Amino acid sequence: MQAAARRPRTNHLDLAQRILDVARQCGFERGAHLPEQQIASLCNVSRTPVRAALRLLAEQGVVHWEAAAGYSLAIDATAPAAIAAELPASAEDELVEAILRDRSARRLDQTVTVSGLMRRYGAERKTVLKALQRLTEENLLDRAPGQSWLFRRAPDNPEAQGESSEFRLLLEPAAILTPGFRLDGARATALRQGMEALAALPDAAFDIREFQRLDIDFHGMIADGSANRFIADALSDHLRLRRLPGIYVGVNVYRLKQSLREHLAILDHLESLQYEVAADLLRVHLRLSRNQRPQAASRGAPALFGMIVRPG
Repeated sequence: MQAAARRPRTNHLDLAQRILDVARQCGFERGAHLPEQQIASLCNVSRTPVRAALRLLAEQGVVHWEAAAGYSLAIDATAPAAIAAELPASAEDELVEAILRDRSARRLDQTVTVSGLMRRYGAERKTVLKALQRLTEENLLDRAPGQSWLFRRAPDNPEAQGESSEFRLLLEPAAILTPGFRLDGARATALRQGMEALAALPDAAFDIREFQRLDIDFHGMIADGSANRFIADALSDHLRLRRLPGIYVGVNVYRLKQSLREHLAILDHLESLQYEVAADLLRVHLRLSRNQRPQAASRGAPALFGMIVRPG
């Protein structure tokens, strides 16, 4: 009987994704050399885990290794969806998704315990604890007394989604107008390339997963650019909700493309240091996106994490 394939370590998977993010933000093209020391410095880690992460990427065909030259990119990191090579999921990754799916379908109560999750999913204690730690770090769970955890409130109905929109209308333009705002030039360039390429695709070829990545990264860039750490942290925490697993149900591709064009217009003014205009355009963009949200609750149990994700 053939032995099951060994799962990669979570820290190696995380670092592999960070390497891909760095490659994208730095505009690395196919064939770009990836020296271990340079990658280690960019990711602020030692060379040993970098070596393991690069081997993992080589197994997925994302990077290429030659004895004489070392590692190089086998894909163009600036192309939209170029880094859609699915990295293998760790045990805790799969458990996190299972927990969120079941919570979305109301198959899990608001309070969960380690022992209960171990029984439900047939998972080891260490895997459950790692999954709970991930969900806690993503601000989706709070630690409760004993070995229990409590799901936080999510924008799972029209009222909560409206409150989420109002929160962002208050803080995102303020992030731009805060004295000391700085735009990450390399990140902005990579985002522009990705958004322009995605907007140019025909509707039938539009990649919604790539849109989600670009949408989150664009608004995350604005949050990270704020010189006020309280604003930046509050927005970053809220943006994590947009990374939750789930599918885009009934999303209008026309609106998504319109949203990309709005992002590009905002970026034009950010790059020109016209921050007040950029903030005004961002307010309009967020209001347009808010108008796309459902006006009435869905029938049956409302979705928590499989909800419709609105652009913006």
